[in-house]
Amino acid sequence: MSRSRTGSYPAALPLVAVAALALSACSGGGGTTASAGGGRTLVVDTSFNLKTADPGREFEPTGQIVDKVLYETLLTFKGSDVTKPVAGLASSYEQSADGRTLTLHLRKGAVFSDGSAVTADDVVYSLNRVIDLKGNPSFLLDGVTVTKTDTSTVTLVSKKANPALPFILPNPALGILNAKTVKAHGGSEKYLNTTSAGSGPYTLTSFNTNTQVVLTKNPKYTGPQKPTYDKIVIRNVQAPTQKLNVQRGDSQIALDLTSDQAKGLTGGLKVSTGASSDVIFLLLNRDNKVSSTAANAKFTEAVRKGVDYDGLLSLAGEGSVQPAGIIPSTFLGALPSSDAVKRDLAGAKAALKASGIKNPSVTLGYPSDLTVDGLSLQPLAERVQSQLKEVGIDVKLAPAPTTTELDNYRNGKEQAGLWYWGPDYPDPSDYLAFLPGNLVGLRAGWKAGADDTLTAAGDKAASTIGDDARKALYEQIQTRMNDSGPFIPLMQPSRNTVTAASVTGVAYNPVWTIDVAELGTK
Repeated sequence: MSRSRTGSYPAALPLVAVAALALSACSGGGGTTASAGGGRTLVVDTSFNLKTADPGREFEPTGQIVDKVLYETLLTFKGSDVTKPVAGLASSYEQSADGRTLTLHLRKGAVFSDGSAVTADDVVYSLNRVIDLKGNPSFLLDGVTVTKTDTSTVTLVSKKANPALPFILPNPALGILNAKTVKAHGGSEKYLNTTSAGSGPYTLTSFNTNTQVVLTKNPKYTGPQKPTYDKIVIRNVQAPTQKLNVQRGDSQIALDLTSDQAKGLTGGLKVSTGASSDVIFLLLNRDNKVSSTAANAKFTEAVRKGVDYDGLLSLAGEGSVQPAGIIPSTFLGALPSSDAVKRDLAGAKAALKASGIKNPSVTLGYPSDLTVDGLSLQPLAERVQSQLKEVGIDVKLAPAPTTTELDNYRNGKEQAGLWYWGPDYPDPSDYLAFLPGNLVGLRAGWKAGADDTLTAAGDKAASTIGDDARKALYEQIQTRMNDSGPFIPLMQPSRNTVTAASVTGVAYNPVWTIDVAELGTK
């Protein structure tokens, strides 16, 4: 899981089942539905993880979908490509040689939905508001000072080198608010849950965290691409009902179908399938007090070589991939697929023999009620158990409810663990958490000082500027982690988006899932 900020569950947790209402809608026959006032209406079904529409307070997947189109961010990403930030409200930016200062120049002519101009003062207010609220997304701007240079220029200064900042700014939680309007309403979350105050392609018509969100096209939007749909309805619907709705034309998009549910859909429906950016991994605890078996480096090697990765991918279905390292395959710094570990049963048995452990046994903890992109961890754990039995390793399964097992995981009590990491932001620096002495490293008993070479490489990567140099450093870090670390990346599950034949422009993005403003029709 991604790092948790203020609650019991990680902020980016789209994968735990929630109670949902299946709502009826006007039948569209699989195409675009007609709204009561005319024009095109798009109906999107998804299983809500939604608390608020206030960008300074939201950090849930459904909230990211909503706020992405209500509030423009300084920078953004184009479609699925998260390797390069592109212009948003800022038409250009420069980063200083030391990586501490980011200067952004605002797009000329940008206005809020009430017609007032977007200024540097609005940017400073909005970003400082996120920092001051100390809510879920506040960590995105840790150590950052925001100042106005002139009416159309803003400067962000970080306490330390922060080459990831351009990759962080596209997050919808950092959307720019109309400062005058929000201040007039006391900065109220209640107000922002009824009326949007942004410059995005849509405005907020109605908002309910249990049923649906309705968005209406913003006629004053000045961005480069005008939205196609006059109205968008995002509904809270469980996956089985999502499938029924999209099949009979009551919706045009279903976001949460598993590979099995999406298989065999007919009636002109389209299924866009690809790897998600969630990385499911095994950890083996390096703390001898927790497990001397798991802490044995040769035992870890035996597990790494003994896993049948292709066999695991068959559980996740078409579109799933094996990451070659802990960084997802679509991110800057990911290892090439050719570097991915392959099963070596003879090598695994040789490593196990070299470990000197007789009758090796390890307990595998994992959350029993958690699914990752529709994939339950239970069959995955069972298959790992079966595969390692062929090596001569006895894996004892110890599933527990997420609330229970999450404590064991965070407190470093698991001998072995099966978890996933969803990115907080699409930059390789987010994965430095896995190094010795860092957040996830400690969860695997990998303490500071365990690998000084890795620690030094991590420090250097965190402060290095330039994509080519950063890419090389993160590849080196992962290669060493694969050789001697306690983490074994298993897979990136498939992500399926089912749409009516009429819908075009679908692109999965790990930050906001889907940009409904970019969708077209034919």
